Amino acid sequence: MKLTLAQINTTVVDFQGNLAQIAAACDRARARRDDLVLTPELALTGYPTLDLLERAETTQAAVDLLPRLAECSRDLVLVVGLALPGGFGASGRVLRPAVNAAVVFEDGRYVATIRKRLLPTYDVFDEDRYFQPGLSAQVLSLRGRRLGITICEDIWSGDEQGPKRYDVDPTAELAAAGADAILNLSASPFDLGKAARRLELVRDVAGRHGLPVAYCNLVGGNDSLIFDGRSFVTDARGRVVAQAPAFQTADLCCELPDAGPPGLPQDREIPSEFAPPPPDETRAALVLGLRDYVTKCGFRSVLLGLSGGIDSALTAALAVEALGAEHVTGVAMPGPYSSGGSVTDALALATNLGIRCPILPIGAPYLASRELLAGEFDRHPGPEHDIADQNLQARMRGLVLMGLSNRTGAMLLTTGNKSELAVGYCTLYGDMNGGLAPLGDLPKMLVYEVARTYNRDREVIPEATLTKPPSAELAPGQTDQDSLPPYPVLDALLELYLVHQLDAETIIARGFDAQTVRRVVRLVELNEYKRRQAAPVLRVTRKAFGGGRRVPMARKMPTP
Repeated sequence: MKLTLAQINTTVVDFQGNLAQIAAACDRARARRDDLVLTPELALTGYPTLDLLERAETTQAAVDLLPRLAECSRDLVLVVGLALPGGFGASGRVLRPAVNAAVVFEDGRYVATIRKRLLPTYDVFDEDRYFQPGLSAQVLSLRGRRLGITICEDIWSGDEQGPKRYDVDPTAELAAAGADAILNLSASPFDLGKAARRLELVRDVAGRHGLPVAYCNLVGGNDSLIFDGRSFVTDARGRVVAQAPAFQTADLCCELPDAGPPGLPQDREIPSEFAPPPPDETRAALVLGLRDYVTKCGFRSVLLGLSGGIDSALTAALAVEALGAEHVTGVAMPGPYSSGGSVTDALALATNLGIRCPILPIGAPYLASRELLAGEFDRHPGPEHDIADQNLQARMRGLVLMGLSNRTGAMLLTTGNKSELAVGYCTLYGDMNGGLAPLGDLPKMLVYEVARTYNRDREVIPEATLTKPPSAELAPGQTDQDSLPPYPVLDALLELYLVHQLDAETIIARGFDAQTVRRVVRLVELNEYKRRQAAPVLRVTRKAFGGGRRVPMARKMPTP
């Protein structure tokens, strides 16, 4: 059996656009005389569909297109992911609004509907909210093979890297029912290290049952989630026999291997394509996520403030790579405490990237705002250059950038990183303004590592930007470390607290300064209200701010 794994980039509820991609993949497969086309999970509907699934027109649109999908299967088998209307319980009431399904067509005829059985409800997933699960295994005889079809989480039942979540193992049931191969339709979101974990999991499934596995994964960005593709096929011992590229659309074409005796290969090394250097992988993911978020939201161009610092420099470089220099504008906004390098480094970056960078000083509007507030501020005296004064400057910059965004129609990118967002070292309605935070899931030290990838062949990001102490430049001689622990320390603490979810005392026991740990933990918890109002971030780690981390704002806070 000759397979095509159609690694396509879909848009949520763009039924005609998604159908066109599926049809084109079928046309290419027919021209190659392939036997079967496999799509990602919810390829027709788009993933994640979220509460749009509660609208009857969403699932009905998929039903209406079933005849068109049948036409696509002329001279081949098509296994396509889509959301169908939910089923009814004994009382006659709808149990869930939708079914996460793989519909199978052969030679223009409907064959079967396979329902996803395991519905993830953790981290960024909330599928039990929407989908009615399938209840049984079904093996299909197609083109001389007995195929067990699974959908994403169905193959993760045996994942050993987290809590045991399921009492059933769909792949084991399919193997027991006589399947001689497993097909999997996936929309598995990217995070650093995920590709290697995914491969190990599929290898274990193949080797445990002696069945080849064809794993077709979605590619592209939808909201905060990035999908890396990297579809692949293993033989019955879990050895990779074909693989698709990361972060780009592709047809993966190969012969489906035969079943064999159970057993894993002695060589369990992870191929480099599944474990590239984190800075390179992060850069590729962010470029794809940024491009798709901007274009799928209907924008053509972006703008951002350029401060001469590392965060804005990397954001600009990513935007140019994603959208082209002609669609990116940087704005330098020197204030009363900006260093000379703030403007010169911003202009040098703009020249290197080939983008326009007007200089719009904020000194006059900042002084005007201080004069406006002077009487009320005198009633509540505070130290010179206090947080209120610093935030006025940040909000002047936000005012300028939002005014330009409104006038030009360009999406504003906010440039803050995960370390700052975690501890609230950012200004609401100031530097947090924007439609997307591309770096919002990058710890500060990873920002530097990704930035350096742009300077491998020539200087893109000025060396001064890479080497000078980070500073918001909102007070005389200010540096970030006046307010925060050194970033290597802060990032290590945040990794333990946010990603590994260790409590303060456990982190202290690992050798960190107790006062620093308790202060950082308190800052993280106190600033949830800011993050709730922040622009969406592109998820690149296992625990990003946003839908994957849900904590209340109003509650008892940790003591310092």
